[in-house]
Amino acid sequence: MLEVELCGIKLRNPTMLASGILGTSGAALKRVALSGGAGAIVTKSIGLTPREGHRNPTVVEINGGLISAIGLANPGYEEFGDEIRVAKEGGVPVIGSVYGFNFGEYAAVAETLQKYGVDAIELNISYPNVGKAGAFFGYSEELSHEVVKEVKKRVSLPVFAKLTAGAGDIVAIAKACEDAGADAITAIGALRAMKIDLITGKPILGNEVGGLSGPCIKPIALRCVYEIAREVDIPVIGCGGITTGEDAVEFFLAGARAVQIGTGVLYRGITIFKKVSQEIKEYLEENGYSSVDEIVGLALR
Repeated sequence: MLEVELCGIKLRNPTMLASGILGTSGAALKRVALSGGAGAIVTKSIGLTPREGHRNPTVVEINGGLISAIGLANPGYEEFGDEIRVAKEGGVPVIGSVYGFNFGEYAAVAETLQKYGVDAIELNISYPNVGKAGAFFGYSEELSHEVVKEVKKRVSLPVFAKLTAGAGDIVAIAKACEDAGADAITAIGALRAMKIDLITGKPILGNEVGGLSGPCIKPIALRCVYEIAREVDIPVIGCGGITTGEDAVEFFLAGARAVQIGTGVLYRGITIFKKVSQEIKEYLEENGYSSVDEIVGLALR
């Protein structure tokens, strides 16, 4: 009932760990798969060279979510092979998240992660807080197209493009990625946001501006998935504020074939994937459906 297929990859359930949460080490990724029950796991975004990230504080909680500015901290692709190997011991598909400061960096990292054994590549063209990386490419149809095009030249795995609602026309960006050969679209990444301390009168985050995630962005993410799924022929993966089975079902109805959960782990624990999957199953049973596939895109018809 819960099994889905995504670009030829079989998932035991339609929940995936989103990039950026518990994805830095292979041990943490393995734990999400084995103890958490995720159908697939996405690594932290990995780049060509190591990055320490932004200075503290890097995370602040607000009503309905988090604002974070980690700064793409990662060990670099050359040091990540062992982490992928351990992550794969979890027995579920491992998706390697990739970022770069130019097309060549995206392609080189993606090619190396393919050699490490990941099952798919997710291109981070949505991260909003590091200069000419991430969303720098995702704000432009032309740049998004070129990133996907260059990576597809170098890898044979499915390639997902993770987009930002901060783009002027996310549907146009999605279509540009599809035209370049993307196999799926993930929507959406965190949104640029900030919080100011009333005592000091200054921004709380060390980077001043961060990425907003959590339940507060769910209506925006849902709208983006709905609009993208209506216009593209490739699968859409919903991401943004999903914490319950009801949230996930909304995304399926809007056209998503799977959902990613990130900030929700902080609210419901590492077993949120099992909990959400059970809630999805209960919805399907109560409403006379035999599979997730039967409800994908119903709101579009």
